[in-house]
Amino acid sequence: MRLKTAGVEEAGPDAELLLMHVLGKSKSDLLRDWREPWPQDPELRAVWEGYLARRAAGEPVQYVIGEQHFYGRRFTVNPDVLIPRPETELLVEAILAAGDRIWPAGSQTAPSVLDVGTGSGAIAVTIALERRDWQVTASDLSPVALAAARHNAGALGADKRLRFVQGNLLEPFVKAADCADHAGTIVKASGCADHTGGPIVEATGHAGMVDQAVPPIEILVSNPPYIPSGDLPGLQREVRDYEPHLALDGGGDGLMPYRRMAEQLRLLSAVPRIVGWEVGAGQAEEVAGLLRSAADWQDIRFVTDYAGIRRHVLAVR
Repeated sequence: MRLKTAGVEEAGPDAELLLMHVLGKSKSDLLRDWREPWPQDPELRAVWEGYLARRAAGEPVQYVIGEQHFYGRRFTVNPDVLIPRPETELLVEAILAAGDRIWPAGSQTAPSVLDVGTGSGAIAVTIALERRDWQVTASDLSPVALAAARHNAGALGADKRLRFVQGNLLEPFVKAADCADHAGTIVKASGCADHTGGPIVEATGHAGMVDQAVPPIEILVSNPPYIPSGDLPGLQREVRDYEPHLALDGGGDGLMPYRRMAEQLRLLSAVPRIVGWEVGAGQAEEVAGLLRSAADWQDIRFVTDYAGIRRHVLAVR
C-alpha cells in the first residue's frame, strides 16, 4: 500500500522483489511462508523500511536491491549504468543467430565482437558466455560503467575472455587510442596499431603477459543512447532522476550516436559482417538508412520487441 500510495506503477511486484531480497527468499519460498510472522529482528525491519522509502521516492527497484536479471543471469547494477531491459535480450538472440549462420559451431574460425556502450556489460558478457569461442570486446566512454562491466564479467566467470576499452563509440578502434588487456584491466595504447589495423593492447602490471591486438571487428552490437535531449525531462521519474543521462541522451533527435557510428564504420580496417543496434520507437527506418549509406549489406531487417515496436536494426554482409 505504501508504494502504491507513492505512485509506484508496479507496486506489488516491486514490494515482492524487495521482500525477497531482504529475507533472502525465492518467490516459491515467499509463497510458502507467506503467513509466517515477520522475523523479530530490528535490523532487518530497518533495512526493509529503508528499501521501501527509497522505492517510494522513485529509485528503481533494481538499484535498491543492486541487481537485474538478463538472459537468465544476475547482473549487478548501480546508478552508474543503465538497467538492462528484457527487450535487449532480443538483440542478443538476433546477434547470436546471425553469427551462427556465418560462423557455425565447429567451424575453424570465430568472430571478433564489439559491444559499444556496454554499461553493465549485459550484452558483452552474455555473448561471451553463450559463444565461448567468440572474441568479445566491451567498450564504454564511462570508466565507472566499465568498472561495473568488469565486475559482472568476473562474477559470472567471463573476465578472462573479455577485453575492455575506454572510449567514445568507435573512436578507439579508428584511432587505436584506448585499449585493454585480455585480463580486463584498462590500459592506454598511445596511437598504435598492428598490421591488422586493430589497436594494440598493452599488458601493464601483469607479469608474464605480452601485448595483444584487438582484432578487426566482425560483429558490432550496441544499445547506445537514443532519447532525444528534449524528451529527457518528460521521462518516467525512475529513468529521468536515477539512470545515467550519458546512457540516455542521444542528442537533438536521438540519432547522434548512430550517425557517428555510421560515419566511423568506413574508417575501420574493414566494415563488420554484422551490425546490430537497439533503437528508440520510430527510429528504425532512419537508422537503417544510415547503415545503407555506410556500406553495402546483403540484408537489413528489424527485430520487433514485445510491444510490437521495431526495436532493433540488424544489418548483415
